[in-house]
Amino acid sequence: MLIRYGTNEKGKRVKLANIYTIDEHGITTAMIDSDALQIIKRLRHAGFNAYVVGGAVRDLLLKKIPKDFDLATDAHPRQIKKLFWNAKIIGKRFRLVHIQFNNKIIEVSTFRGLSPGDEQNTFGTMEDDVKRRDFSFNALYYSPVEEQLIDYIGGFEDVRQGRIRSLIPLDVTFREDPVRLIRTVKYAATTGFQLPGKIKKALKKYSPELERAAVSRLTEELMKILACGNSEQIFNYCIEYNMLKYIVPVINARITDELMKSLSVLDSEVRKNQGVKREYMIYALTRSYMVPPTTAMLKSKTAFREMFKAVKDLIAPLTPPNIEVEKAVVLYFKELGISIKIPNAHNPKNKRGSRRKPKTQYKRTNVPSDLN
Repeated sequence: MLIRYGTNEKGKRVKLANIYTIDEHGITTAMIDSDALQIIKRLRHAGFNAYVVGGAVRDLLLKKIPKDFDLATDAHPRQIKKLFWNAKIIGKRFRLVHIQFNNKIIEVSTFRGLSPGDEQNTFGTMEDDVKRRDFSFNALYYSPVEEQLIDYIGGFEDVRQGRIRSLIPLDVTFREDPVRLIRTVKYAATTGFQLPGKIKKALKKYSPELERAAVSRLTEELMKILACGNSEQIFNYCIEYNMLKYIVPVINARITDELMKSLSVLDSEVRKNQGVKREYMIYALTRSYMVPPTTAMLKSKTAFREMFKAVKDLIAPLTPPNIEVEKAVVLYFKELGISIKIPNAHNPKNKRGSRRKPKTQYKRTNVPSDLN
């Protein structure tokens, strides 16, 4: 292990971080996404520092394949954008850069500063940035060029010991960002680490803070839960700590064994196939609550519209794109052995002002259920 030193205000030499070598952390350059690696190399060639950060480092230490490779750098957003033609600056409160590749986006963030009040676009050093992170195992920085892991706060040892440790006081962190409540139980489920007693009490105490969270963020967090391969366990945590009623209140009021079975099957599918589509996730979440359409509904061509509304009501107030909900409804009809085409109300070829009404087409088939 190496040591990174700095100086304090008095000019005295002080220890800043532990630096672990490949023999200690076991992460190799070959384990890093090739596009992420090229971004780091280009930033380094331009004179900037750049690292793999957050969940990707945690997952690599746990011998898991990361879903995403987020990067952090001392380059500012406009400096990053100048280096990559496929880069786009996003965000209002704090600017980030998304670098688009064929089938993925790699997010690059500038080191955040420690300004009071969370001022937008306040950049800082790596030492500042680490203090803005939520949990210790998300505050590790990996440099694939030197194959070194930089640890300012003991996060590496926390991973080895299976510890979940908040870097922000618990009476502050969940008020500051209520979505951290969801992420906390997601971390516990995906890592297998035990939740400490203090965090369990804080989850219950501050669960009402989720009422303040933006619906768009809750929607994306739910989809991430369904896509992580541990949704059943996360739902159990959300029920235990009184969180689910603030995310999907209708489903929370009617928890069933069928729901948990569907989530279990979904988790198995996700672990086998990383390409599970979002409509399948919505379908898995809602299918056990759906009532088959009556013959009258099928004859009157209202079945699709009624089913669509039923799914929207089940997941309210969350707002995934309508097209994903529509495709989830198609999967439900498929389970019933009914072939159906989505009405063309959202079809871009259906010109505005057209008097032609969208039609729903039904056809009986013998397709078995996807989740039996």
